[in-house]
Amino acid sequence: MNTSIYTFAIETFVPMLRSLSGVLDKGAEHASANKSDPAALLNARLASDMYPLAQQVQIACSQARDTMARLAGGQDASQDAPQFENNEQTLEDLKARIAKTIDYVQSLRAAAFEGSEDRQITLPIPENNMEFEMNGLQFLRDWALPHFYFHVVTAYDILRNNGVDIGKRDYMSGVGKYIRQRSTPA
Repeated sequence: MNTSIYTFAIETFVPMLRSLSGVLDKGAEHASANKSDPAALLNARLASDMYPLAQQVQIACSQARDTMARLAGGQDASQDAPQFENNEQTLEDLKARIAKTIDYVQSLRAAAFEGSEDRQITLPIPENNMEFEMNGLQFLRDWALPHFYFHVVTAYDILRNNGVDIGKRDYMSGVGKYIRQRSTPA
């Protein structure tokens, strides 16, 4: 079976972004139930040297958006994908950013990804005049998806660490579509 880069990417990013939006909803519910300021969660972090929740969500969205733009043929994703300001002040603002990211990802057509597994992707490392150079498959597998998942799970962990009642089912909400009744008893 051949799975296209487009299918693999879109069917990874969209469900996980929806899960991320869902855990933000639970963060808002938690704040409401505890009569706390939901905006305080935006600045929560796991460790002092890690980005806060808002930036984790922003980076996850940027990773999905820029990856899709690069794989669709744009070497400079910052010029090819819509840019969003990093100015979200509420959980609803973050959810809106996620929704805009999903809309963009879903607006891309599969035809733009033809041959993307072999497309050369170069990522500059400005601070030391170096660059990553890989093909589209390597870029998606070894760079984009690990970074995307890192920021999604870190956002989840920040919420969980702040008492939000979420679990693996919330994080992996997209896999529920695969649950079936067994045809034979165990």
